[in-house]
Amino acid sequence: MTFCLDSTIIKPENSNNIKNAIILLHGYGGDGKDISMLSLNWKRHLPNTVFICPNGHESCPINPTGYQWFDLTKDDPSYILEQSLKAEKILNKFINEVKEKFNLENSKICLSGFSQGCMMSINLGITSDKEYNCIIGFSGKIINIKDLETRKKSSTNTLLIHGDMDQVVPANYMLEAKDFFIRNDINIETHLIKNCDHHIPMESSSIALNYIQKRIE
Repeated sequence: MTFCLDSTIIKPENSNNIKNAIILLHGYGGDGKDISMLSLNWKRHLPNTVFICPNGHESCPINPTGYQWFDLTKDDPSYILEQSLKAEKILNKFINEVKEKFNLENSKICLSGFSQGCMMSINLGITSDKEYNCIIGFSGKIINIKDLETRKKSSTNTLLIHGDMDQVVPANYMLEAKDFFIRNDINIETHLIKNCDHHIPMESSSIALNYIQKRIE
């Protein structure tokens, strides 16, 4: 089966049965191979998990070799929301293909992403008819709070991690998202990483792995 998005796929070693999937969404200008580096440490502790890391459906204007989930060249919230909804539709199709390929339900799938990929993971997880296993978000935010409030359907457990020195997506956006989750009765855990800018340090990766291990086989 061919997925609608080109993807880097890391299957369990030793032909272990696949019981869970972690879908990793890259940031603006990145690609699936880039974000798949998270699996290098995680896969040793999650022997029955397949890691699926798609490329965005659009090339990125600031990095011709990279991809984006939605365009950021216009500083227009309405335009950004419109473009993100298009990406959401494509990613939902992709996730359905993953579920069919590996015979998995939402409860066996973790959605995770960095920056723009985090933003998409939040939207996908909270607007789904059925709860996912969890959402793991690094250095992101909620794209449009009013929109998400009107479309919320599920209460997927969520972990958000952010660097306190992030100048690309400032850490106050994590607090803004935390407020949204609390107001909507969604279990939310947050971690602010000291002396960290816009990237995923080992500390963040370890916190995320520990969170996932508590929730999947």
